Amino acid sequence: MGLISNGSTIFDAGSMSAGFGGSMTFIKKLTASSSATLSFVDGSGGVVLDNTYKEYVFTFKNIHQATNVATLSFQVSTDGGSSYGVNITSSFFYASHQESGGSTQLYYWTARDLAQSTSFQMLGEDAGNSNEDNYAGKLTLFNPSSTTFCKHFLSDVQSTNRSNFSTRANTGGYVNTTSAVDAVQFKMTSGNIDSGDICLYGIA
Repeated sequence: MGLISNGSTIFDAGSMSAGFGGSMTFIKKLTASSSATLSFVDGSGGVVLDNTYKEYVFTFKNIHQATNVATLSFQVSTDGGSSYGVNITSSFFYASHQESGGSTQLYYWTARDLAQSTSFQMLGEDAGNSNEDNYAGKLTLFNPSSTTFCKHFLSDVQSTNRSNFSTRANTGGYVNTTSAVDAVQFKMTSGNIDSGDICLYGIA
């Protein structure tokens, strides 16, 4: 049975018709091994971060940190990765629930938002470095190759807190430049990324 809207077939026999929705294309996976940074640079090592796609998604899987009480963060480059420090304005929302059920939190965390700052944007709450602690989630960057508009981003990151909390952070904002963004770098606010994968996808 198909789905038809205003005379146009959208779904038929479980398949989406051409022109409706975009496909997600895998581009590159970087695997951490006591890594100070993980960097995706357009044109380097098979990375595509240009006008091929209007939307790019980075996924985080089992990102484990070497140092206790640190946070996954990112910044961008407009010069092929020679420097990372473009102005970012953002907001940071946070929710947590302790394993014991003894404490819950939901708030806007002003200390982790940025206002025209060249600092790295934090993507989560401070996690622990025990064997069970890690980050998972995604960061979406919209139209980074635009030379007309600023570059918006959204993140949704789940982590295991050092004090046995399940934590979820949602960050949104924009990179305030009309230059094309051609590289994205991830790092911990302290110490190395001990292990885990970050994958890059393009959405048509």
